[in-house]
Amino acid sequence: MSEVQRRKYSQEEKTSIFDGEFMPHIDSMYNFAFRLTFDEDDAKDLVQDTYMKAFRFINSFEQGTNAKAWLFRILKNSFINEYRKKSKQPAKVDYQEVETFYNSDDVDYQSTTDLRAESVKDMLGDEISNALNALAVDFRTVIILADLEGFTYEEMAKILDIPIGTVRSRLHRARNLLKDKLKGYAQSMGYNTDEEEE
Repeated sequence: MSEVQRRKYSQEEKTSIFDGEFMPHIDSMYNFAFRLTFDEDDAKDLVQDTYMKAFRFINSFEQGTNAKAWLFRILKNSFINEYRKKSKQPAKVDYQEVETFYNSDDVDYQSTTDLRAESVKDMLGDEISNALNALAVDFRTVIILADLEGFTYEEMAKILDIPIGTVRSRLHRARNLLKDKLKGYAQSMGYNTDEEEE
């Protein structure tokens, strides 16, 4: 394989590539970011950061190649870097905000729900969303990329920067974990889950 050709694009070409090849994927980028972060604001920040980096490093993008895969890789790497940075910091709570909320007359103690599950309930069933969200981030990521975003194994290997064999085995394991988590739900919906795979 040849090195990625670095080309100096003019400002007009950069804008054209950005608008024509990058912006059409913004909804997919947001969906992926939300499934990684479980938070609307964090997902928006992650997408914004991804697009800023994409524009900043647009000269390393080869026009005509898979822009979506390139953007997903930037987003995934940004998420991992931010996740590592946050995991080294102690947890922070805005006690003033919590106290104000619970001291107000409008509080309904039975209505405090998990907003992550609440926000994705229309996209997938609660049981499926909860099972997907319970997977480790590596497994959740491959399920999202393959089954929700429709990437090929080759594209996923480039996005995740892992060998294609690892993609296949991780996806197989992730699907089996998801299947195990959803077995009871499938039975309650009338599906026969007693059949063993050959």
